[in-house]
Amino acid sequence: MSSSSKHRVIPLRNSTFTRGFTLIELMIAMILGLVVIAGVTSVFLAGQQSFRSNNALADVENGSRIAFELMSRDIRAAGLTGCDSTSNRVANVLSNSPSNGGTDWWANWGNALHGYDAGVADPAVTTGTGVGQRVATTDSLEIISAGNLPVTIQEDKEPAANFKLNAPSTTLQSGDVIIVCSPDHATIVQISNYNNNNVTVVHNTGGVVSPGNCSKGLGYPTDCSSTNGNIYTFPPNSVIAGLTASDWYIGNYNTTGGRSLYRIGLVNTGGTKVAANTPQEMVRNVTDMQITYLQNPNTSFVPAASVTDWSQVVAARVTLKLESTFQRASVNATPIARTYSATTTVRNRVL
Repeated sequence: MSSSSKHRVIPLRNSTFTRGFTLIELMIAMILGLVVIAGVTSVFLAGQQSFRSNNALADVENGSRIAFELMSRDIRAAGLTGCDSTSNRVANVLSNSPSNGGTDWWANWGNALHGYDAGVADPAVTTGTGVGQRVATTDSLEIISAGNLPVTIQEDKEPAANFKLNAPSTTLQSGDVIIVCSPDHATIVQISNYNNNNVTVVHNTGGVVSPGNCSKGLGYPTDCSSTNGNIYTFPPNSVIAGLTASDWYIGNYNTTGGRSLYRIGLVNTGGTKVAANTPQEMVRNVTDMQITYLQNPNTSFVPAASVTDWSQVVAARVTLKLESTFQRASVNATPIARTYSATTTVRNRVL
């Protein structure tokens, strides 16, 4: 046997070889990773957009609810005196009342509820592009009524032009315009002086307060032909309430096109009762308001121009358009806008 056959080399069968990823495998892994990341990002962005849209929609709905609630309170109370308002027996001895040649909107009880269509001037507010001014393309609404009923009369001393109250009042002051109410009628008059010590309300004539009273007499019908006028003694426990007047409209809250629902009320400045110079911004981003009215005995709602007798309006239908505060809430990066309508009945005009 040869030596070569005795020393044959046997190869190792368990050798380990280290091997990496190929370029193609890396590219496939990267592509799959990008697909997963894109999917997760898409889900996240969709969820974020859904949150923004739902939040904006909730904002719009909440704004409409607040707007209708606030307006409905005033509309329901239009023409309310605190006593029997259906008889329409209301005397008005204010010097600026229509019966005395006055033109102030808030002193005209005959228009306890009065609307103005778009493009029609509203005497309570200025139309224009300035902050707080009315937007010309929107409707507006004036409302007059009795406010809270805080005090009652103990004794009416006529013709001395003063009431003795049953209890002191923390709300009454000189210059306030009040509605005094009995089962016979109601009278609108301005307090010329209120003395909390002896609990006395004085309603004299003269220039102590503004606009003042044309007569001391508070009887119905109104008589401004003399100082004493039509004397009437209110019975004990007759109610005294503050006169409430408001004007609702859409105004500009900035000079860049933003709009809000505004309300103008009355203020007492040192004995002078006037409509507030600074309107209250009630709800922001209310961009439009249209109002129609139901006049007894009709069965359909009509615009203000078609109303022939405002004392016979028994309901108002208010339509508001609101936009979301967030201006990029929708998928096309614009505000979410919704239109809502609500109908409110004038409480004391419905039997």
